[in-house]
Amino acid sequence: MKLSWKVVAFLLFLFHSTNHFSLAQQEGNDEADDGAEKQPTIPKGQEHCKGIFIWYNFISRTKEFPRLKNTTAQSWAFKSRVTILNMGTSELQAWKIFIGFQYKEILVSAEGAVLTSGVDFPAPVGNGTYLSGYPQTDLETSIDTANELDKIQVKVELRGTQFGLKPPGNPMPKTIKLANDGYKCPSPTRRKASMYVCCVKDPKFKANKTTKTKFLPRQKGDLLISYDVSQAYKNNYLAQVTIENRHPLGRLDHWNLTWEWMRGEFISSLKGAYVRKVDISGCLNGKVGEYYGDMDFSKVLNCEKKPILFDLPPEKANDAQMGKIPFCCRNGTLLPETMDSTKSKSAFVIEVFKIPPDLNRTTIYPPHKWKIVGDLNPNYRCGAPIRVEPAQSPDPTGVEAVKYAIASWQIVCNISRPTKGNSRCCVTFSAYYNKSAIPCDTCACGCEDTAKCNPNKPAMLLPPEALLVPFENRSVKAKAWAQIQHFKVPKPLPCGDNCGVSINWHVSSDYKQGWAARLTLFNWKSINFENWFTAVQFKKAGSGYERMFSFNATLLKELNNTIFIQGIEGMNYLIGKKNGSDPENDPDVPGKQQSVVTFKKRGKTWPDIAKGDGFPTKVLFNGEECALPSRIPVSTGIRFSVSLSLLFLCKFVSYLLIQRLN
Repeated sequence: MKLSWKVVAFLLFLFHSTNHFSLAQQEGNDEADDGAEKQPTIPKGQEHCKGIFIWYNFISRTKEFPRLKNTTAQSWAFKSRVTILNMGTSELQAWKIFIGFQYKEILVSAEGAVLTSGVDFPAPVGNGTYLSGYPQTDLETSIDTANELDKIQVKVELRGTQFGLKPPGNPMPKTIKLANDGYKCPSPTRRKASMYVCCVKDPKFKANKTTKTKFLPRQKGDLLISYDVSQAYKNNYLAQVTIENRHPLGRLDHWNLTWEWMRGEFISSLKGAYVRKVDISGCLNGKVGEYYGDMDFSKVLNCEKKPILFDLPPEKANDAQMGKIPFCCRNGTLLPETMDSTKSKSAFVIEVFKIPPDLNRTTIYPPHKWKIVGDLNPNYRCGAPIRVEPAQSPDPTGVEAVKYAIASWQIVCNISRPTKGNSRCCVTFSAYYNKSAIPCDTCACGCEDTAKCNPNKPAMLLPPEALLVPFENRSVKAKAWAQIQHFKVPKPLPCGDNCGVSINWHVSSDYKQGWAARLTLFNWKSINFENWFTAVQFKKAGSGYERMFSFNATLLKELNNTIFIQGIEGMNYLIGKKNGSDPENDPDVPGKQQSVVTFKKRGKTWPDIAKGDGFPTKVLFNGEECALPSRIPVSTGIRFSVSLSLLFLCKFVSYLLIQRLN
């Protein structure tokens, strides 16, 4: 049947219109799908997790330079992603996870998180590391947000270097887990290139009873730093920074505090503290210079990303421009409460300016990567800032009212024990029953130059008087003593200890009712130590402490029978070394203080002094744990009372033999 051209034209028009209508419908469906609520992607079978779901995905890696044939030495650049999803009914505040890296990894960046320890990238993490959320620190619940994915989930993009595992193996961590208190995590489920775990609330966990607030309660630690915002404006705010020493044996002298601004902030002014560098160069260009084009930056204090702040001297305490802040201006000294509770706190006020997009009264981010150090003090490791309930203070009007901060963050710092070779003070041992003194270990406080000495050989035994001279002047005495005592002399000679302070513990006597020792402090640094203290702990003998003659001392039974020692009034100043006129004939003379201490022998089990119970197992100076020698003096002979018995026995046997011969 033939169709007219009109019918054919009509059919073509109809086909085209229908097809166009179908495409329009499909496009409309695509737009509807794009606008639909996004759902989190989780492994099959894990939809019923009722806690915090953590998922580690290895993405890729490429071989780095240099290219090596040794597989264990070859480095690889890797990329991976960690997803943390709140699938429970409770908000997760200040989330923190642990990743058990195991291939000598060096983490170069972590987008969406910071290292909880506060160290900078790149960071060695081969033994595992903790990550804290930034800028998203909290994970809300699906219920409270109507399943808003950006509020209940965070993805952390990791980049780094790993060693020793060639393809096709994947450099997966040993484990992953949530590190927040009150949660328990089973062993993660492992796949070829991923691992995941569901961490749930621990029903046995008992939290401290505190008033329930929107934020976390304040934490405990050795050193607590509070960042309390007291005034907030569109583009700037005022915050008070308070540093509190909470460790009974912790201390800081001439503290230096640093942090890292994460969002382009800068310091406009300070009261109660100051910056090491008055540097505005970072503000003149970039986003700061663009937004604050008309600002007079000559009045700005510091535009560094990592400023260094220090405490002011006491004479600035009442200065109208720089002081007038409670607990400020103490020359950077933070004493333990066991020594002086009125000097265990320091504070200052800082004015901070912000840049877009944070131009809002309520948009405030505290700085991260906090670090604080002193002259010769403990090594403090500070965690990430945690949002806590606002700080309270008396109302400045004097009426009976309480004033709350606008927002508060807390930084918890804890003392870390110095690793081998990283101490700053050391201990020497000597005893009445051994002619030789045991010096500090070789490189106890590190060795920078080992070209002319051996950093691996043990320190040579010395005559006791050699402890009074600098290490550079001990070589002749050490070699002469070795010749007299028939000791081997290593070649080259061992390196020195390189410590700023050394402490000699000399066991001076041992008798039936007790024993005695002599404590001597040597200051080999040029600086003076005002209001110094030292502390000693024993395995067995500490509880028998009786008296310290030239120093003030207290037995702290609650701290493992620690003996806390400080100078008496007028003698609490350990001066620095005095430079000699001639290094060979007139060497440097260290600052020195000394006292005798006595102990009683109490209880059924007395300490065996001759076998080493009279030597401390832990010594601290101004809070810093000092390196102990790796050996103790041993008794070189039989005690005098035993020798008399043997002598009498020998004489008696000789008399019997003579009588028999006659």
